[in-house]
Amino acid sequence: MPTDPCVPWRRHLAVVFFGSFTTVAAMGLVVPFLPLYLSELGIHTTADLEWWSGLAYGATFLTAGLTAPLWGRLGDRYGRKLMLVRASLGMAVSTALMALVSNAGELVGLRLLTGLLGGYSSGSMILVAAQAPPQRSGWALGVLSSGIMAGNLVGPLAGGILPPIIGVRPTFLAAAALIFLAFLATVLLLRHDQPAREGTRNKVPFRGPKSGRTVAVLLMTGALLMVANLSVEPILSIFVASLGVDPHQATIWAGLALSASALGSLLSATFLGRLADRVGVTPVLVGGLGTAALLVIPQVFVTSGWQLILIRFLMGCALGGLLPSIAKGLRQGVPAESTGRMLGLSVSAQYAGQVAGPLAGGWFAGVGGIPAVLWGTSALLFAGALGNLVASRSR
Repeated sequence: MPTDPCVPWRRHLAVVFFGSFTTVAAMGLVVPFLPLYLSELGIHTTADLEWWSGLAYGATFLTAGLTAPLWGRLGDRYGRKLMLVRASLGMAVSTALMALVSNAGELVGLRLLTGLLGGYSSGSMILVAAQAPPQRSGWALGVLSSGIMAGNLVGPLAGGILPPIIGVRPTFLAAAALIFLAFLATVLLLRHDQPAREGTRNKVPFRGPKSGRTVAVLLMTGALLMVANLSVEPILSIFVASLGVDPHQATIWAGLALSASALGSLLSATFLGRLADRVGVTPVLVGGLGTAALLVIPQVFVTSGWQLILIRFLMGCALGGLLPSIAKGLRQGVPAESTGRMLGLSVSAQYAGQVAGPLAGGWFAGVGGIPAVLWGTSALLFAGALGNLVASRSR
């Protein structure tokens, strides 16, 4: 699809880079202290804390995954700026209300509402893909992805530091204020975009049956990657506390471990993306998933927070370029006019994994302990590597 030369796409890229960074950082900020907050809300046993932590964390991704296709369709019809304004304002309001809840059910309800109204970073990806010139779209999407990864790095780190200093409830208000800044930037600096023409909405999504199978494998890989990434994150502070760390410092160590993983992904994404251009998508996916599967196993046997941080960093390095590689494979498997629709479907698949990961992790931790979660995560990653290898040979 040709881009409008009058659209200030570089300015728009800068705005959504800032907006994606702030919204992702704000969402990640609350992860390390979710178990602590739930404890304040009356959830006390370890098994209940693990279950409710997984439920509260995954609730956002459940509603976000269900509504992503709807918001994408409305964005095509009424403009993508409007969807970004809706997402940033809705997330700011619902996050602020989390500071006022009195029980775990209300917290989960607001997390559901956040997912229902959110989707800023995924909407930004579609806006940039549509507006950037074709010869610069890869670079532009890479810049935006770096902003999202940076948010994933800064958010959990701040979430581990702020609650002991200002308290848990004020931390929710700080996260809401951060998202509100993204709302203001979006309203004031983004130009309203023209909706897609009616005749461009119903194109054949695949180049052929083999491309359809390839796309299906890539979508499943994206979902599996999210499951593996998020199966441990909501209960990481509990894991850290089980290593003998001072309970009052558990959120700090958990935030460091989450940020180490995000830092590894940030550092490796560009290299792995270039490697996929040179050797193909499949070798990068198989190698990354297999390496990450091996790196999960030592986490079962760690005895200190520093060991966990180091391994999580290396795991982030292995997984950092996989989502860009999946996006590259999807673009190769569909016509240009179907790229936006397919990327939206990919987002939904990843949200499904973001729901399943915390829920499965919380359930397995409650039944078999955290080692059971880690062994299961390793098995899933190995299965993903094997599935991509088999699919590539069948092609």
